[in-house]
Amino acid sequence: MDLAFTPEELAFRDDIRSWVRANLPQEIAQKVHSGQRLTRDDMQRWAKILGSKGWLGYGWPKQFGGPGWTAVQKHLFEEECALAGAPRIVPFGPVMVAPVIMAFGNAEQHQRFLPGIASGEVWWSQGYSEPGSGSDLASVKTRAERQGNTYIVNGQKTWTTLGQHGDWIFCLVRTSTEGKPQTGISFLLIDMKSPGVTVRPIKLLDGECEVNEVWFDNVEVPAENLIGEENKGWTYAKHLLSHERTNIADVNRAKRELERLKRIAQAEGVWDDLRLRDQIALLEVDIVALEMLVLRVLSAEKSGKNSLDIAGLLKIKGSEIQQRYTELMMLAAGPFSLPFIFEAMDAGWQGDFPGGSVDNAPLAANYFNMRKTTIYGGSNEVQRNIVAQTLLG
Repeated sequence: MDLAFTPEELAFRDDIRSWVRANLPQEIAQKVHSGQRLTRDDMQRWAKILGSKGWLGYGWPKQFGGPGWTAVQKHLFEEECALAGAPRIVPFGPVMVAPVIMAFGNAEQHQRFLPGIASGEVWWSQGYSEPGSGSDLASVKTRAERQGNTYIVNGQKTWTTLGQHGDWIFCLVRTSTEGKPQTGISFLLIDMKSPGVTVRPIKLLDGECEVNEVWFDNVEVPAENLIGEENKGWTYAKHLLSHERTNIADVNRAKRELERLKRIAQAEGVWDDLRLRDQIALLEVDIVALEMLVLRVLSAEKSGKNSLDIAGLLKIKGSEIQQRYTELMMLAAGPFSLPFIFEAMDAGWQGDFPGGSVDNAPLAANYFNMRKTTIYGGSNEVQRNIVAQTLLG
């Protein structure tokens, strides 16, 4: 197993680093480095910049308009973007639904949906979770009844991340109640501007409306928006979830936030607290271990071996690390982590607060927000069961 990058891969990383530095708007990078909130325009602006370069679908093969990069090149691209302060690519379009459309959609669906995703023009949302169906997605109740060339959709999705911005939503819908619950689910693409679609934002503890309820009241969806075969959606959903869980791990963001944690500790005069330094060191060891796990997967792919099926393990460790660095930031900043007034932060007030630092601005909000990471994308308890079954049989 060779975890070292080749000279060609190092040259590729240098090229990516130079391009990102030249094209990433610095006002957006500053927001990311200081943990301030990003607007829809911020996220969409970066997506369109990547789209114009052909890199928003950086994981796509060339036949679908992507760069055709290797697994190592994709990793290096993600790393350089994260360290430069680029916003995370909103994954629902380019990282999640696009691979499903490529793998299971028909040629007409490829031509219809992929260009808008690749350019960053079309914002996609994910319609999986329901009030009674979270980690147990097989129990979804949103119904889609076929009437001629149309599906009539009724039901509710919840915790729909950034759904208030969505143009389209991909949904798991129930098309049959016969047999096992998994066998009656289909994968449907729905225009969120359709009559009968209602989006209701949910305000969270951090004051943001990051998630939403989405209601479907006799929504008419053309049957041509069905991906693959009817009642085979569970197979397509599992294909997508492996991308989601690997994306949640996000080791590159953890590396960037580790450096931010160190800056906060130094700015607040607690860097010499040996107990805090011990905790930061333990966190850094775990981040390095997570990165080595990612590199093992890349090494296996590069050598032609079967990639390790560790999406669940990456999700477990990555989500726990995200919670730990937000906790340590709160401890380092103390009372200066608490103020969270949007208008004040946008005006730069936080940086002028006595003893405070702009790095501290939304620490309490980030802490609250990261409580969800061990639950969404399949709870860590469920993921541990999957890992145990894989190892023990």
